[in-house]
Amino acid sequence: MIFEALNEVADEIRESFSPTPDEDIPYIGLEHVSQQTLQLLGKGSSLNVESNKYKFKKGDILFGTLRPYFRKVTIAPFDGVCSTEYSVIRPKKADYTNFVFYFLANEKFIEYATTNSVGARPRTKWKLFSDYKVRKTRNQEKFDIGFKLRALDDLIENNRRRIQLLEESARLLYQEWFVHLRFPGHELVKVIDGVPEGWEKKPIKQIATLNYGKALKAEVRIPGPFPVYGSSGEVGSHEKALVKGPGIVVGRKGNVGSIFWVNTDFYPIDTVYFISAEESSLFLYHALQNVQFINTDVAVPGLNRDMAYSREILIPDHKNYQRFLSEVQPIQKQINNLQDYNNKLAQARDLLLPKLMSGELTV
Repeated sequence: MIFEALNEVADEIRESFSPTPDEDIPYIGLEHVSQQTLQLLGKGSSLNVESNKYKFKKGDILFGTLRPYFRKVTIAPFDGVCSTEYSVIRPKKADYTNFVFYFLANEKFIEYATTNSVGARPRTKWKLFSDYKVRKTRNQEKFDIGFKLRALDDLIENNRRRIQLLEESARLLYQEWFVHLRFPGHELVKVIDGVPEGWEKKPIKQIATLNYGKALKAEVRIPGPFPVYGSSGEVGSHEKALVKGPGIVVGRKGNVGSIFWVNTDFYPIDTVYFISAEESSLFLYHALQNVQFINTDVAVPGLNRDMAYSREILIPDHKNYQRFLSEVQPIQKQINNLQDYNNKLAQARDLLLPKLMSGELTV
C-alpha cells in the first residue's frame, strides 16, 4: 500500500496580523471551537485582542495545537484572524478541503499529534505532525471521502439550527410571560411593584442548591456515553457520570453565569455549579437565563456562590407555572430528540472516518 503525508496534500500558512483600533476583523480563538464535536461555536472581533494573530482565508482549516487531544478542528467559513494556538492549514487543491479536514479530525491523527507534543501544557506544531501519513488516494476518491463525511456533518449542522430555533421560541415565551408579564389573563391580574397578585420573588438560595462540579482533566477522561460539562457547555465525554440527569449547569469560572440544560446523566467539572435533578425544572432553567450574574473576580472571571444565591427570581402562581411547563416540555422533547439524533450522526461519522481513510471501506 502506498501512503502520503499531510504535507503532501496541504501547507501551513503563517501570515502574521497585528491588531489595530481601526480594523474590525472576525476573530476565532480556541474558545470559539468546541472540543471533540468539530463545531464552530461563534466568533470574536480583532478589536478585542492585543497580541499578534494569524490570518486565514475562507476554506482554510484551523487545527488547535494546544492540547491537541481536545480535537479542536474547523473549516473557516470566512476570512479572518485566529489565535496563534491554531495551525492554519491550506489544502493544496480546493477539492481537498473536506478530505484534509477529516484527515485532521481522524482520531489516529489526533493521537499522533498528541504524542508529538511538548511542554507541561502539551503543544504541537506543524513540523512535528505534518509527516503523518494515510493511504494514498486518487483525487476523485479524496473528494468522495470528504463529500460522504461532510454530508453527515451538514445534517448535524441543520439539526443544530433547528435546536437553536426551538430554544429561542421557549426563551421568548418565558420573557413574554415572566419578564414583560403578558401571561394568559394578565389583563385581569393586579400588579404591584412588578409582582402580579399571587406571585412572589424569591432568592435563588431558597429555590435550589448550587453544587460544585468536580475536576476531571481532559487527559484522564475516558470517552463514553456521558457528556462532560464546563462553563462553555459540553466539552467532551466520560465513561462515568457524576450527576443524575436531568439537571442544570451554571458557569462558575470562565463563562460566568452561562446556563445549560442537560437531559441525561452527566459530569460537571470544577468550572461550573450544577443543580440536581430533584431541584431542576424547565421553568428554573429559563428563569436563570434571565438572571444578571456578576463576575466577582477581575483576574479570572468567577461567580461567587453567595452573590448568585442573592439574585431573585419571580415565581408565578401554580396555575401559570404549570401552563408554562405544558408549553415548553414538548419543545424540550423535540430538542432532546434532535440532540440524540446528532449524537448518533457524530458516532456514525467517527466510525466511518478511519475506515474510509484506511481503505477498509470504499466510496
